[in-house]
Amino acid sequence: MSGHLLCFGLGYSAQVLARRLGSGWRITGTSRGGPDASTIASGIARHLRFDRDHPLKPAAFAGVTHVLISVPPDEPGDPVFEWNGDDIAALPGLAWLGYLSTTGVYGDRDGGWVDENSELRPNGARGRRRAAAETAWLGLWRARGVPVHVFRLAGIYGPGRSPFDALRAGTARRIDKPGHLFSRIHVDDLASVLLASITKPRPGAAYNVCDDEPASSADVVAYAARLLGMPAPPLVPLESAELSPMARSFYADNKRVSNALIKRELGVRLLYPNYRAGLTGILTAEASRTRA
Repeated sequence: MSGHLLCFGLGYSAQVLARRLGSGWRITGTSRGGPDASTIASGIARHLRFDRDHPLKPAAFAGVTHVLISVPPDEPGDPVFEWNGDDIAALPGLAWLGYLSTTGVYGDRDGGWVDENSELRPNGARGRRRAAAETAWLGLWRARGVPVHVFRLAGIYGPGRSPFDALRAGTARRIDKPGHLFSRIHVDDLASVLLASITKPRPGAAYNVCDDEPASSADVVAYAARLLGMPAPPLVPLESAELSPMARSFYADNKRVSNALIKRELGVRLLYPNYRAGLTGILTAEASRTRA
C-alpha cells in the first residue's frame, strides 16, 4: 500500500507507525510548537504546527488519504474535531481515520473483564473527555461516512519508555495496591494493529489494543529489575505514596481488557503478548545496538 498519512500529534506511537509504513508513504506530522529533536530524528520531512491557536489550513489536507489522531482532548473538548473536523470530513480520497483513545473509557470494573461491547463508564474527567471525543468522531462516520476507527489503548511502553528508564535513574517505585491490575501494549504491537486496520478497514469499528496479560505495575517493575540484575524497589502502599493527581488517577480503575477482537478480525499476532516478553525484547534490542 501507499498513501499520504497525516498524523495529528507526531509523538512516540505515531513515529513508530510512520517508520513501519515504508518508503511508499508520504508522512505529514503535527506538533504544538513545530518540529522538535525527536520528530526531526524520525526522518519525517514535513512538520506542521497544530494547537487550539494554530489549526491547520485547508491546504495542509491536499492529497491526504489517511489520518491518525493522537492529540488528547482538553477541557473544552477535542481540538482536532473542533477546528479541523470539517476539513477531514470533506477529504475526497480519505480511506482511513484512526482515533487513539484509551481503555480508561470503560471506568472501574473491580477487576472484571471488558470488551468492545462493554458500556463506557469513565470515572474521571480525562476518561469522560475521551468518551465524548469517541462519540464525536464516530458521529462523523454515521452522519457523513467518514471512515473512522477507534483504538482504545492500554498503557504504551517500548524502547525509551519502560521501567528500565526509571530503574536506571533511581526513580522507580513499586506501588502496592493488592488485586489492582493494569493492561499494557508494546509500541511495536500497537503499530501492527494500526497497520492491520489500514490494510483491512472497517469504518465505525472500535478495538481494544492491549496484550494478553493484565498485571500489577509492581510485578512489572520487579521483573524489569530482575532483568537488569538490580534489587527491586520496596513496595509502597498506595495510601502513603506521594503520587501526582494524574498518577493516582490511574489506580482508580481496575479492570481486565480483552484483546480478542484484534486477533479475530484483524489477524494480529502479538510480538510481545505479555510484559515479560516485551521487557526482554527491549533489552535484546539494546544489546544489539551496543554490539553494532
